[in-house]
Amino acid sequence: MSDILSIAEAVLKVSVIVFMIGNLLAVGLETNLRAALAPLRDLRFVAMATLLDCLFCPALAWLLSWLLPVAPSYATGLLLIGLTPAAPFLPMMVRRAGGDLAYTAAFMVIAAIATVLLMPLAVPLIVPGLVDPWTVAKPLLMLLFLPMAAGIAVKTVAPLVAVRLLQIVRPVGSAATVLLLVAIGVRYFEGFVEAVGSYAIAAQLIYAVGLVLGAYALSTGMPAGQRSVLSLGACSHNLGAALAPLLVTQPDPRAMVMVALAVPITLGVTYLAAGWLSNRAKREYRLCPSELTAQYDR
Repeated sequence: MSDILSIAEAVLKVSVIVFMIGNLLAVGLETNLRAALAPLRDLRFVAMATLLDCLFCPALAWLLSWLLPVAPSYATGLLLIGLTPAAPFLPMMVRRAGGDLAYTAAFMVIAAIATVLLMPLAVPLIVPGLVDPWTVAKPLLMLLFLPMAAGIAVKTVAPLVAVRLLQIVRPVGSAATVLLLVAIGVRYFEGFVEAVGSYAIAAQLIYAVGLVLGAYALSTGMPAGQRSVLSLGACSHNLGAALAPLLVTQPDPRAMVMVALAVPITLGVTYLAAGWLSNRAKREYRLCPSELTAQYDR
């Protein structure tokens, strides 16, 4: 049994790297730089995305870890999750919700910058025994920021090459995602069983749902396509980035379990939220078609 767990842990470490690089490179290869920069001139959207990424997500994670009687190691995992908004699968969920894909790219850029800046400062305070900010910043730069930036650069300079690369990178990223889920399930199955009956799963569910509803409420008055991006972007998390600090230290395994639990929970809640947001957007369209048509035309 120990041999199986060792293999699963080795596969997990490799699959996390391929998952992040593959999926974020694919996002970059799909991103039109001019289209992604245009929403960054929308000051209200930028301010709201920054508020959600830098304040609301971490603050709600801290509040739940304080209010609910979760073990300190579970709380550590939840706090790490709160520092990593915008999962690589965000564009897929935004498409399901009928949201604005140009604003999705902008949100992911803002989230990547926020994660790279905040995590090196916050993680040494959260993860015992990890005191060097550069130890946190280095994998984030290599696995989070650079792949997306490289993809955008290729898309900008050589669009045809980007199309060809995307046909290779996207299947690799999808395969790595499946492999990551399997490795997590095998490596932390006992931890998942142990978490049943604790407040860990409840905290994850409350956190994910609270992020969707909170972001949706805070973005009242904004176009439906942008509200979908903000709500789904806040709910989804780059769990590879949350795992990275734990892979370079020896934390209580329950911290790893908490981050691992977020994979299926976040994916499920985000998928359901995308359907809910799609239905709300269609209802608004029936009430005010001219306004929403103008929004999607942009």
